[in-house]
Amino acid sequence: MKERIAARTETDGVNGELTADTRFRELVSVWLQDLELEGRLAQSTRELYERDMRTLVTPSFADLALREITVSRVDRFLKKHAQTSYSKAKHAKVVLGLALGLAVRYDAIARNPVQATARLRRPKPTPTALSIEEIQRIRLVVAGWRSGSGLPGPKPDGQLGAIIEVMLGTSARIGEVLALRRCDVNLAGSPPTARICGTIVSPKGQSTLRQDHPKTESSSRRVALPSFAAATMRQRLAIVGRDEEQLLFHSRNGTPLTTNNVRRQLRVVLEAAGISGVTPHAFRRTVATTIHREAGVDLAAALLGHSSRDITIEHYIERTDLVDPRTAAALEALAPE
Repeated sequence: MKERIAARTETDGVNGELTADTRFRELVSVWLQDLELEGRLAQSTRELYERDMRTLVTPSFADLALREITVSRVDRFLKKHAQTSYSKAKHAKVVLGLALGLAVRYDAIARNPVQATARLRRPKPTPTALSIEEIQRIRLVVAGWRSGSGLPGPKPDGQLGAIIEVMLGTSARIGEVLALRRCDVNLAGSPPTARICGTIVSPKGQSTLRQDHPKTESSSRRVALPSFAAATMRQRLAIVGRDEEQLLFHSRNGTPLTTNNVRRQLRVVLEAAGISGVTPHAFRRTVATTIHREAGVDLAAALLGHSSRDITIEHYIERTDLVDPRTAAALEALAPE
């Protein structure tokens, strides 16, 4: 007993709710309540944090007292996760750090052990873009999917192909494309434009709905449309209702399409044709790479709605070892007479 008392920190919890002897699972309950009270996080982010905590962190720490969660224990835990998945290790570090940060604020522990752990090293990403040939093949496959006669079930309504064209013509994320309304599109302007100002979300236990803002503040933008995207939107406007709030893409019942269902449908259609590894984000990387090669990274970042060109460079632009070929034209000045 004397050894245990001597080992106690000077901050043992003064509010009666959390102490250094509190079990981690109890801290998690308090932390989730605190997130709810703060109300700063989007519902989807809160659900992500809760899932990450439940699946990645709690199994390893649930029965430990807060005093037992040391820097070395956390460091080993994160490195073990990083061996199999950098992403999982990063997610675990975020939620564990947030929960233990609350324990510090509640005077249960003196410092947050997560802050002293080694930095996680992200594997170098290698973004890849689709080639023109790959895009054309995808268009043909999607257009021909279940187009034959005598097939059971309803025929495709053409929305998947239209969604792909809009993604390629705007750089918008899948949720942003599905959130486009009649009032967001101006085809009479020169050039025709689309306003990216919302996204589709599917909160846990609730119906899928349109959120009136996209992923980030910089993601709100108005983009000029190439002819193929404008033509696709013109076709959609001729199909949907006249209500200005009407979504361009929706279910047969008029409800928003879910991003997961569109991803699943794209995967099923392409895999049936032997095409694998193509996700909605592949079209976004293709747009970024195309604009970068034609007009530079700053314009690519602006089109994608990124607050930093570094994000665009690291995650979206396919790398090439070819130096700008304008160098050859410039060096012609050194040619012998």
